[in-house]
Amino acid sequence: MNKRHNDPQHEGASTIWGGRFASGPAAIMEEINASIGFDKRFSAQDIQGSIAHAEMLVAQGVLSAEDGKAIRLGLEQIDAEIRDGSFKFSRALEDIHMNVESRLSELIGDAAGRLHTARSRNDQVATDFKLWVRGALDSVDDSLTQLISALVEQAEKNAEVVMPGFTHLQTAQPVTLGHHLLAYVEMFGRDLGRFRDCRARMNECPLGAAALAGTSFPIDRHKTAAALGFDRPAANSLDAVSDRDFALEFLSAMSICATHFSRLAEEFVIWTSAQFNYVKLSDAFTTGSSIMPQKRNPDAAELVRAKAGRIIGDLNALLIVMKGLPLAYGKDMQEDKEPVFDAVDSLGLCIAATAGMVRDMQANPEAMRASLKDGFPTATDLADWLVRAIGMPFRRAHHVTGTIVKLAEDKGCGIEALSLADMQAVEPKIHEGVFEVLTVEASVSSRTSYGGTAPANVREQVARARERFLG
Repeated sequence: MNKRHNDPQHEGASTIWGGRFASGPAAIMEEINASIGFDKRFSAQDIQGSIAHAEMLVAQGVLSAEDGKAIRLGLEQIDAEIRDGSFKFSRALEDIHMNVESRLSELIGDAAGRLHTARSRNDQVATDFKLWVRGALDSVDDSLTQLISALVEQAEKNAEVVMPGFTHLQTAQPVTLGHHLLAYVEMFGRDLGRFRDCRARMNECPLGAAALAGTSFPIDRHKTAAALGFDRPAANSLDAVSDRDFALEFLSAMSICATHFSRLAEEFVIWTSAQFNYVKLSDAFTTGSSIMPQKRNPDAAELVRAKAGRIIGDLNALLIVMKGLPLAYGKDMQEDKEPVFDAVDSLGLCIAATAGMVRDMQANPEAMRASLKDGFPTATDLADWLVRAIGMPFRRAHHVTGTIVKLAEDKGCGIEALSLADMQAVEPKIHEGVFEVLTVEASVSSRTSYGGTAPANVREQVARARERFLG
């Protein structure tokens, strides 16, 4: 016999929750139904929306001026109580809306009950959520702009520092560190565009859609939309209360942005390793080992790299919640907030940590330059020279260059160390001019096509980046 069934501690208890819910199903229902533990983050937005709604009702003659004034003063007091920490949140009241309304009733009596005229918790929570997301978008925009500024400053500082450019993590061609960092400026610049597009598209007000069908009261939805900084009211009441595209789009933009942070974090992990030693980070962004005293671990970068998985998971969670919901509102939508809150918190840490690492990083030009001795990074320059100098078709030049690279490989040297006779044994038309293009510095300086790695280009792109993203 299973002893657990004879244990008096388990008699009458839920098989799922154990002894935690002594009162049975009612307590379980309260646990699954309550959202105040997380939606109290909406308190400022909930009060803001309620004040706008009350003022509209007064203007429309639905609510008396006396009640409107009492409601406003009561809501302002509640806002102050929440801010100073004296407000008592109750799980029994389920959510932020009922917590605020209950306290308002204590403060002003029956007038509090009139506030809910011509609205529902369905349009109320959609409005609160949009206001919160809009504020989060503005915050992300500000902090991402600061990160771009840090990258631009480092790119300008390192406009002439040469390093290997990689494909397949194999040495490909020489580039400059400034050029490499500007690639991330472009990535994060696109992220800024996505966040701004998201903000513009979501800026329609759900308030006044009520439960799903609108209301028979003579409300002015344009007035509340304007008061809350929206461009217009949401056009369809069913869509207004059931739409969570704005949250999905925000999560999608955050997920793409997080992949960019993860890629840059991976660069920091590689670059700070002893094997590369391209960059150093101070103790502010690294940690030691509990057993190996020589270690300096890039923990900040590794944690940023990991956050991408968490943020992408948040997007997946909400996509799966929303994928099968018929119109209009379903309680499933209570699960919309925590993924967004978690992703915003995680992305905020990514931005702050990465901006800190970018400002903190100290490049090691000598190590970057030394690693260019391997991998024949100027092979493409040789092929291009064969095309320009002696008119060879590129496919033929590619083959000739490959043969010369093999010769250098057999001799254990770089192609710039081969003699003219060595190269003429492969292609007799090669002359002394070839050596002018085989240095790393000559290679990067020659890449003057728009968007190329030449130091002069980097400085021009730095100036353009300041105009595009920081102006």
